[in-house]
Amino acid sequence: MSLHSAAAQLVTLAAEGEHGGNHNSLNPAVTGGGALLILLLLLWITTRFNRDR
Repeated sequence: MSLHSAAAQLVTLAAEGEHGGNHNSLNPAVTGGGALLILLLLLWITTRFNRDR
């Protein structure tokens, strides 16, 4: 791969990155809410199994 073709490929990738890169179906509120619920579930499971206290 020559230096010119590598630079052209980087320019193409940079131009594609200007559009945000997010898929239209990914709602940040739903993604964050789902992550919060999963973390709370893992916390609840951890505290149920930790009976040392």
